[in-house]
Amino acid sequence: MHRRSRPARNAFTYPAFCLRLPLSRLDELPALGIARNRPGLLSFNDRDHGARDGTPLLPWIRTLLAREGVDAPGEIVLHAFPRMLGYVFNPVSFWVCHDAAARVAAVLAEVNNTFGERHLYLVAHPAGRAIADGDTLEARKVFHVSPFCEVRGRYAFRFHFGPGRWLARIDYFDDDGDEPLIATSISGTVRPLSLPAARALLLRYPAFTLGVVARIHWQAAKLWAKRVRFFSKPAPPTTLISR
Repeated sequence: MHRRSRPARNAFTYPAFCLRLPLSRLDELPALGIARNRPGLLSFNDRDHGARDGTPLLPWIRTLLAREGVDAPGEIVLHAFPRMLGYVFNPVSFWVCHDAAARVAAVLAEVNNTFGERHLYLVAHPAGRAIADGDTLEARKVFHVSPFCEVRGRYAFRFHFGPGRWLARIDYFDDDGDEPLIATSISGTVRPLSLPAARALLLRYPAFTLGVVARIHWQAAKLWAKRVRFFSKPAPPTTLISR
């Protein structure tokens, strides 16, 4: 779901799915119908995330969390789109990082734009306490995503981590009012991954990645037609991660 409030209203909701991947169990993917680090109709490649060089994801995120002072020795679960017919584009992926008591210690939002750039927003409570359902965590916007938004203001993140349902909500405030300029969310019910479930995904979403990219450009064309102000792309931030 995506809803813009001004200067012209624009809203849309599209069907989608993502994989919920415990990083300690990625080796199980081939037996469940997802090719791992090789071509396939439905596949997951380590090089699409983390260091982007194909190295294992779990050591990469452990190192990042240690460097940022986040105590999260528990399971880390990546929510992301897979490759469909060899292609993938993730506007945002979420790394949900758990502490030793299986509580959520931090969430890393890995954001990609259509210009081939990415940025990581690490959200966690400053005092180190666990993130509870409905908690609001904020981060300054430093990365260009849409040409119809300036790089200023802040994001407000909220999550629901239920065992049977997942919700991530990101509201964007541009500092010009109390109402968010843009409200977005992705939610869904949890289904077990299996060979039949993977085949069903291919049948239901045969051109998923193409649809994601095409819809982004279609909504941009609608905003342009509504004469929403266009902003040129600035240089990306000099650091990969911000909090």
